[in-house]
Amino acid sequence: MSNIVTEIRENLISEIREAIKCAIEEGALDLETIPDIMLEVPREEDHGDYATNIAMVLAGQAGMAPRDIAQIIVDNLAEINLVSKIEIAGPGFINFYLIDEWLYQIIETILEKEEDYGKSDFGNGKKVQIEFVSANPTGPLHVGHGRGAVVGDVLGNIMSEAGFDVSKEYYINDAGNQMELLGKSVALRYQELLGANIEMPENSYQGDYIKEIAAEIRDEYGDEYLTAAENENYESFREFAYEQLLANIEADLQDFGIEFDNWFSERKLHREDKIEEVVAQLKEDGYLYEEEGALWLKSTEFGDDKDRVVIKDDGVPTYLAADIAYHDNKYQRGFEEVINVWGADHHGYIARMKAVVEALGYKPEMLKVIIVQMITLLREGKQVSMSKRAGNFITLKDVVEEVGCDAARYFYVMRSTDSHLDFDLDLAKEESSENPVYYIQYAHARICSILKQVKKEGITIKDIAAVDLEKLDTEVELDLIQKLGDYPEELAESAESREPHHMARYAYELAANFHSFYNKCHVLIEDEELMQARLQLVLAVKQVLCNLLDILGVSAPDSM
Repeated sequence: MSNIVTEIRENLISEIREAIKCAIEEGALDLETIPDIMLEVPREEDHGDYATNIAMVLAGQAGMAPRDIAQIIVDNLAEINLVSKIEIAGPGFINFYLIDEWLYQIIETILEKEEDYGKSDFGNGKKVQIEFVSANPTGPLHVGHGRGAVVGDVLGNIMSEAGFDVSKEYYINDAGNQMELLGKSVALRYQELLGANIEMPENSYQGDYIKEIAAEIRDEYGDEYLTAAENENYESFREFAYEQLLANIEADLQDFGIEFDNWFSERKLHREDKIEEVVAQLKEDGYLYEEEGALWLKSTEFGDDKDRVVIKDDGVPTYLAADIAYHDNKYQRGFEEVINVWGADHHGYIARMKAVVEALGYKPEMLKVIIVQMITLLREGKQVSMSKRAGNFITLKDVVEEVGCDAARYFYVMRSTDSHLDFDLDLAKEESSENPVYYIQYAHARICSILKQVKKEGITIKDIAAVDLEKLDTEVELDLIQKLGDYPEELAESAESREPHHMARYAYELAANFHSFYNKCHVLIEDEELMQARLQLVLAVKQVLCNLLDILGVSAPDSM
């Protein structure tokens, strides 16, 4: 859907291009081509509403000083609707100042489109899969998984709003050595509970949850499986633990507001011989070779730093083999872009997966990997290092129970994924403006308070067509409207960059603009015309805040 801000930007770019064409035709500029024209919002408010550096971009090609080119462009500009002033600044920037009237159309657009405000066809229905979390079902989700979970979930929401056809997927790593080790670990604890003197291997799973699963088996089945455990037959223990842990993971994610469109089991790849099929195809295409009894992928041909083993010398597929089959499956399902949200420890895996995608015959840009950096939990300024539940790591459930779902989700997504995140538990629980999620939610609660008072006093909110929005003429009011107008482009840019933290930041900035307005401009006043205009503005802010919080998966409370 178009919006007033986008229309103004596109109109300005079109007018600048026409002015350059006129200058070329008149002989004032000697240019072979006109490059893309960039139009940005200046950092300094007194530099106008929009600015372009096109004169500096053209300087080399035209063989002229940028300021002279800027003057020629300005001289050839036709009168532009909604533009009050044009200035040439600095080395050759062209700054555009808009009249205030255009801002009022933003309020009208928001109240007309409501929850559709900000939505666009930017993604043009492109079929995109976002795979995230995908933790091994060998233990509870830990605090680090939470960041990837929210990043993937919010990114999916953003891209859906921007017109992409998004599918969210969890890849269940339920095959391989880690699953056998899970079964063994539970079996040993089960034997211990039945009086055996056991020693847990150093690489076994040793969290308290293993003891709890073993105790459940004992309580339900007594010593029925003791002989199997003693004979190292761990299948029953593996499957019991697997089903319970996977159910717990799904429940924890649902409690965290995260739903997946699909849960894909690695076992499916083995069961349907998909790994053998893709290995045979790569071999036929000449991308595999045998050395020392193992099969190797020629990944260096596609930019990897070394070739990678796909089938070990004992005939067992590596983890990479399953990942090759899984990614081939993704593209076979018709996804035009695959986004993997991985933890920081997977950074070295990117090059080989890019190589895999190319070897499979797909374009490398069809795979995007978002690396989510580590987080540090802080309490009273000190790092939290132990968990009451797991013994050796902090669970996601612990964090959500302590600070709440809303705070946890916002804190996880408020920083760029490529930066380390300090998660301050005390701040996340604080009911003050220092806590960003509280600050944002409080803006919505304040609006609800105003509307409750409107109802209590029997004030009728007029239809917007009968309201003079030009009464909103103070700097704080105009700044707030401008911020509302930025929403559609912020959303599209966040979708394009695949960076969900931009929307978290924007939510905070919008709340800040509203709080400033609230503190300086009383809404329920005797001036009927001004009150009605401010009520329309308040309703518009409420709508955008609701749209934003819905994308972030954070609630919009009526009171706080």
